[in-house]
Amino acid sequence: MSKADEIFIQNMNDILTNGVSDAAYPVRPHWEDGTPAHTIKKFGIVNRYNLQEELPILTIRKTNFINCLDEILWIWQKKSNNVHDLHSHIWDSWADETGSIGKAYGYQLAKKSIYPEGEFDQVDRVLYDLKHNPHSRRILTNIYNFEDLHEMHLYPCAYSMTFNVSGDTLNGILNQRSNDMLTANNWNVLQYSLLLMMFAQVSGLKAGELIHVIADAHIYDRHIDIVKEIIKKPQHKAPKLIMNPNVKNFYDFKIEDFQLVDYEYEKLGKKIPVAI
Repeated sequence: MSKADEIFIQNMNDILTNGVSDAAYPVRPHWEDGTPAHTIKKFGIVNRYNLQEELPILTIRKTNFINCLDEILWIWQKKSNNVHDLHSHIWDSWADETGSIGKAYGYQLAKKSIYPEGEFDQVDRVLYDLKHNPHSRRILTNIYNFEDLHEMHLYPCAYSMTFNVSGDTLNGILNQRSNDMLTANNWNVLQYSLLLMMFAQVSGLKAGELIHVIADAHIYDRHIDIVKEIIKKPQHKAPKLIMNPNVKNFYDFKIEDFQLVDYEYEKLGKKIPVAI
């Protein structure tokens, strides 16, 4: 069975059983009809995914692989903050009339700084260090920039990625301040697993572990019944991922360079509402 399914089910059961409700308090998120979107939450969840064993993608429900990959390339490769550069509509609720989501995500990664080795943005600095100084303990990115928060249409949820090389293996820690567990948990896990695998390939390394640290792991009130339904569904084996081994430059990766083989999943048959 898929390890991602096992971890997801364990997390959901933990939140449903031991979580704390914010129903008695005012909250920022709301549903499309204006109703406050309350949650049950757990503080401080840490999950580990061994990418050498399998691709961490759910089978008890479908995770849209193509849109997931497209978004991580939109942020890290295109370094864009405009939804017109994205092929899905997942960010439309936070975009203005020009398509911008403000000084968030890709905008932050694209900001450049001058180092003794030259001028780099955050992504290029990581790629440089993985090739030239792979055993450094300083290889990380952070897009939670306090001076720009007021100009972001949504504060970054997944805000920091730390890369660490052990021998010939690249590992990573994804730090996330907030995670809508039903709609975004496996989405984020899959995205940053793919990013780690891409960075490893172009740096001549093996992809190892992704550790996912979540400060506020929550289930929204209108998601509870859906979650209870999903975690009871049959589980399948994780699919195999084939990446084009000929890509040696991160900026050359395209959607077509990735292929999922034998991805079996359970159909949900209903739309999941998204809190805004």
